Amino acid sequence: MSFAIFRQAGGEDLKKLAEEHLQHDLNQEDRDTLKSATTKLSSYTTIGSLIGLGLTTALALRVRQNRVRMFEVFKASRRPTHVKFADGVEEALPDITPFVKPSRAGDIATYGFFGIAGLFLGGDLGLLLGQSAARKTIVQNPETKTRIERAFRLFKADILRKELQELEDGRGGLGW
Repeated sequence: MSFAIFRQAGGEDLKKLAEEHLQHDLNQEDRDTLKSATTKLSSYTTIGSLIGLGLTTALALRVRQNRVRMFEVFKASRRPTHVKFADGVEEALPDITPFVKPSRAGDIATYGFFGIAGLFLGGDLGLLLGQSAARKTIVQNPETKTRIERAFRLFKADILRKELQELEDGRGGLGW
């Protein structure tokens, strides 16, 4: 899932302009087709996000279990406690067991990072599959596809005209 979905660029003006084009340039069948396509896109993205989150949470659980098992083996194994050098000097080795012990902070980081990665990976894969399904929905009827493309071109031209007018009036900036 991309954070771009939550951006509110353009505001009410663009929303109103898009609604006008939907009402005037498309018939009810075209609007229903677009609604079906957007529903598919949204559903695929949501399902992909949930599947990605579930799979990576399961993977994080396995990583944690393996970390605990490795620590138990490490703790139970015999380790050298001293090193004897060639000149006969003997030095004690520090016990590093507390440093490799699994911790709650490590578990939180593991589940957090794996969860976020799964959410984005699954969401993006769902978005790609959803785009394909939405595209198939729109191109089923050639006349509907033509009308939707025409309405989109007209909408885009109106947006460009509006941006041009803002730039000529000195209101447009660098896009920030």
